[in-house]
This record gives sequence, C-alpha cells and structure tokens, in this order.
Amino acid sequence: MLMAHRIALDPNNHQATYFAKAAGTARFAYNWALAEWSRQDAAHREDPSLPAPSEIALRRRLNAIKRTEFPWMLEVTKNAPQMAIMQLGQAFRNFFAGHAKYPTFRRKGVDDRFTLTNDQFRLQGRRIRIPHLGWVRMREELRFSGKIVSATVSRAADRWVVAITVDTRDQPRRPSEHQGTVGVDLGVLALVTLSTGERIPGPKALRRRLGQLRRLSRSRKQKGSKNRVKAKTKLARLHARIANIRQDALHQLTSNLTRRFDTIGIEDLNVRGMVRNRRLARCIADMGFGEFRRQLRYKAERQGAVVVVAGRFFPSSKLCSVCGAVQEDMPLAVRLWTCPACHTTHDRDLNAATNLTTYAVSSTVSACGGEGAGSSHPAVVKPAPMKQEVSVKATFG
Repeated sequence: MLMAHRIALDPNNHQATYFAKAAGTARFAYNWALAEWSRQDAAHREDPSLPAPSEIALRRRLNAIKRTEFPWMLEVTKNAPQMAIMQLGQAFRNFFAGHAKYPTFRRKGVDDRFTLTNDQFRLQGRRIRIPHLGWVRMREELRFSGKIVSATVSRAADRWVVAITVDTRDQPRRPSEHQGTVGVDLGVLALVTLSTGERIPGPKALRRRLGQLRRLSRSRKQKGSKNRVKAKTKLARLHARIANIRQDALHQLTSNLTRRFDTIGIEDLNVRGMVRNRRLARCIADMGFGEFRRQLRYKAERQGAVVVVAGRFFPSSKLCSVCGAVQEDMPLAVRLWTCPACHTTHDRDLNAATNLTTYAVSSTVSACGGEGAGSSHPAVVKPAPMKQEVSVKATFG
C-alpha cells in the first residue's frame, strides 16, 4: 500500500528561493510539453505520416534543447522538468481512459510543486537532502516505514511542505475493537449519524470563518504593490487553515470508525450533483463528503476492515427499518416521519444509518457464500486482507 506523509519544511531564504525556482521550472516544463503535445497531435491528425506525440519523445527533446534555449533549468534538479513531463503523460493516460478531463496548463501561485525520485533525495531524522541545495529541516520525522518511492515539495499558502510516498507493505495494524457492523449516514446538520445513535457534528470550518474570509477577499491594495502581496498571503493562510481544520476532523473521524468497527456501510452519494444545489452547495463542500469516503476506504483496507457502499439509488432514508415499507416522497425538510404501514416514528438520519447497517450485513453474508442473502442494489466491494468479506481500495495521489 502506498502512503504519503505530508511534512512541513523549515527552509531559510536561500532554500525557499530554490524551491520557488524548481517549482517554476517544473511548471514551465509541464506547460511547454502540453503545448507541444497539442501542436503535434493536431499535426498528426492532419497528416497521419507525422509521429504522434508521446511522453518519452517530449522528454528527449527537452533534454536536447534545454542547455541552449532554457539554460536556467540547469540551476535546479533535473527531476523537476522530467517528472513534470511524466506527470503530463499520466494525465493524458487518465484522459484517454475516460477517468479525467483534458489536461490544462498549470498556474503560478496555484500549482507550485516539483517531484523527486527516491534516488535524488535522502532522509536523516528530521532532515531531507535535496540536489543542488543540501540539507533542509523538516518539522517532524517520517512516520511510515517501508520503501520510499518519491517526494513532492509543494507550497501551501506561504509555507513549503514535502509529501513523502512510502510503500508500507509491512505496516502494522492498530488494535481493533471489533464492535461489529455500523451504518454511516452523511448529512449537513451532523457530519455523520451512526446506527448506534451517535451523532458527530462537522467542524464547519468555512461557515465559522466566512466573515473573515469575505473581509480578506475585499482587497483594495494597488496591483503590484507589496501590500497587495501581503493581503494575498493572509487570504491564502486562511484558506489553508480552513482546509487543515476540515482535514483534521475527517482524519480523526475515519480513524475512529475503522478502529472500532469491522464492517462499515455507507452510501454512494452523487456529490458532484449535490453541490449544484445553490442552497446547499456551500454546506456540502464544507463537510467534505468526498474526502471522508476517500479516507475511510484506504484506512479500512489498512486496518483490515470492510467498507460496503450502497448503490446510489438505495432508499436509505425512505425505507422503514422496521417493516421495510418504502415512502414515495420525502423532502429534505422532513427530519421525523411516521411509517404509514407499521406506524413507527423514525428520525430520518438514524433510520438511514440503520438501513445501511442492514444492507452492509446482507452484502457481506452474500459475499461469504450465504444462501438467500443479499440485496437488489449492487454494492461496491472488494476482498480485504485476512478476511472473507469485502472492502474498497483507495487510490493515492
């Protein structure tokens, strides 16, 4: 399993300048290669006898011309431009496979990063050695053990961080509490409602700092002035703080769930469609539903737990968890409802979590070979290590 540990760096002015140069070189190489790829692809379509663009050909061409046309590239590590073109190649492979949109140009101040292969840097305690630069202090040591794959140095607001990717095949599991199966219903009032009756509120970091965010966004500083740069830095710091608060809350929640429960049932929410609702878009984005599912999947696999994802059209909220009757219509404003068949009063979120628990149990029993079990709604499942049940594998970037 590939895990990335993101560690803050503590560079001096000379080192921070080098990072900015390397990130700029990587961004330039990526944009140059993207422009060349588009030009060669258009020429190949008009004349099929011309060669089609390829990642390897672009890397070779850049190596051939950079000493004469781009001599400033030699001031930083050779990995900066080469890895950027390799990442462009991966972006096109994702595009051709239908997993992503057509690659776009990287922007200064937004895509400030460069990647190093494992033979181009070295770790020693709370230090990292980078080519052409030397040792740079890190705020903490690498937590994961295993084969180091790569390192990506990037800028978050006005701070530089390094994400070190490690192949943690022998990573020990944390002690599990084996509390059985739980259903998890995501919401905007409470981040999650568990079938055990627990309600865990979200941090709502954006909502609580929205006033401050609006004030910092109304900059009247003159363009190009130092005061405008300072105002831009303050705004970037606040955005980074909001993201960090949200990430911390989601990490604590997903770690708690995967440690406590062996099987976790969740819904396959259409988050992209949900954020199109202008009344709920900000609340949904502030909760981080997509990030919650991503973290839950890879932590469950690492812990040996099972994640069962109910189909997108599974009526978790409309289905009575007592008699199985399904309601035809239930607006979001309805938080309590009474089943007309068995006259049981349900809390909307708790009822949905209970139904997800039942769904997860039936899906895992069916996966283990039980007769007469299962559901008419497909589940997204995959076998987990050392278990007969199912889990979902995450993708790490």
